[in-house]
Amino acid sequence: MAPLWDFSEQLIYQILSVPFAVLFYYLTTRGYLTLVQRYLYLTAGGILLAVVSMGWYSTVLFASVLISTSVIHLVDSRRVHLCACTVLMFWQSLWHAVLLHKLHWHHAQPVDPRCLVMMSSLMLLTQRVTSVSMDVEDGKVILPPGIKERLHISNLLPFICYNLSFTSMLGGPLCSYNHFLSFLLHIQQHPPPSPLSRVFLRLSWVAAIEGFKCILMFILQISSANLNYFHSLQGALWMWNLSLFLKMSYYSHWAVSECLNNAIGLGYRGNLQDGSSKSWNGLSDGELWTTETSCRLSEFTRMWNGTTAAWLRRLVYQRCKAWPLVLTFGFSALWHGLYPGQVAGFALWAASVKADRHIHRYLKPRVTSPWRRKTLTSLSWIQTQMTIACVVIAIEVWHASLWFYCIRCLLKPPLLKWFAPLNLGHPTINTQWNIPSGSLTKEVTAAGKLMAPLVA
Repeated sequence: MAPLWDFSEQLIYQILSVPFAVLFYYLTTRGYLTLVQRYLYLTAGGILLAVVSMGWYSTVLFASVLISTSVIHLVDSRRVHLCACTVLMFWQSLWHAVLLHKLHWHHAQPVDPRCLVMMSSLMLLTQRVTSVSMDVEDGKVILPPGIKERLHISNLLPFICYNLSFTSMLGGPLCSYNHFLSFLLHIQQHPPPSPLSRVFLRLSWVAAIEGFKCILMFILQISSANLNYFHSLQGALWMWNLSLFLKMSYYSHWAVSECLNNAIGLGYRGNLQDGSSKSWNGLSDGELWTTETSCRLSEFTRMWNGTTAAWLRRLVYQRCKAWPLVLTFGFSALWHGLYPGQVAGFALWAASVKADRHIHRYLKPRVTSPWRRKTLTSLSWIQTQMTIACVVIAIEVWHASLWFYCIRCLLKPPLLKWFAPLNLGHPTINTQWNIPSGSLTKEVTAAGKLMAPLVA
C-alpha cells in the first residue's frame, strides 16, 4: 500500500495550510490585522503555497493572475466577460496541449506532479476570473471609480487576493467575489463563531475517507487478477468498487478544501430557518451521503461538485439557446483539457442525462402503485451509480478495454435480470476483455494522487 504522502501530495499541502488559516481567523477577529494586512496575509500565503507545491510552474499561475487582472480592470464592462473567457481559455488550453503531448507522445518521460498541480490551480483560476467577469457584465461587481484611467495597487489588491488566496489555491469551492470581499471587510465587526470544532470534524472526516480508500484499494488489488472471469454481477460490483475508490478522492479533496475555507471563517451561514441550529455548509462542493443517494442521474449531476456545476450552468447552459446540455458538457471537456478519456466520459454523461430526463418523463405518469415506485427508485439509483462509474473510470483511468467492459455492465445492469425470468440462472461468462490487472492497479493508484476538479 502506497504511503499517504505519496498517495495525495495535494491533500497534504492543504492540510498543512489549515493552521495558518486558523491563525488568520484569530488575528483578524481580535483586531491585529487591518483590511490591507488581511489581503496581504492571504496573498502571501497563496504565493508561498504555489511556490512550494508547483515549483517553477508557479510562474505560469502568477503570469495568469497578472493577465486576468489587466483584462478585468482595463477592458470595457460590456466586453470584459468575452475577453476574459477567451484569453484565459486559450492560455489554459495551450498548457493542456503541452501536458497532453507529454502524456500521449512521450510515455517514457514521466509527467512532473507539480505540473499537474499547476494545471488544477489554473483551471480554478479560470473559474474564479470568469465568475468575476460575469458579475461585472451583469452589474453585480462595480469597479472603483477612475481605475481605468490610473491603476492603483490598492484597487488591484482585492482582486489579486481573491485569485491568489491560499484557501482556494489548490481547491474549491467557488466563492463569489462580492461575498469574499464582504467577508474580509466585516469579519472583525461580525465574526463567525470559532471554527476549531468544525475544522476538527472536517479533518476527521477526511481521515475516515482516506482510510476507506485504503480498504477499497486493497479489495481492488485482490480482485483485479480474476476480472476477466467474473459473472456479470461480479463485474458490475468490481466496476462500482473502482469508481467508488476514485470518487472518494474527490470527496476527500472537497472536504479538506471546505475545511480550509471554514478555518478562516468562510462558509458560516448562521442560524437556519428553524433557528435551532447553525450551519458551516455555506461553501460546499458536495456531501458524500446526499450525493451518492441521489436516485436520478440529473439530480446527481447537479449535486456533484456543486459550485462548479452552478458556475457551468451560469456560464454556458443559461446563455445557450440551442443545445445547451451538449454545449455545457462540451465546454466542460474543453475546460478539462480534451483528453481522450474525458471526451468519452463527458459524452457518455451528457447522453445519459438526456436519456434520464426522457425516461423519467415517460415513466412517471405510468408508475402509480407504491411498490412500482419503490422498484423504479431502486433501479434508477443502480443505473445512476453504474453510469457515473463508467464516466469516472473513463475520465480518471482511461483504458479502452476496461471502459468497454464498464459499458457492457452499464447496458446490462445485473439487477434488471432479477426481474426477467428468462435471465435467471445466467451462467458464468468468460468475457476475455484482456485487461492487464498489474498495469491497471498502477494506473488506479496513480489516479488517486492528484485529482483535478470534475464538473457536472
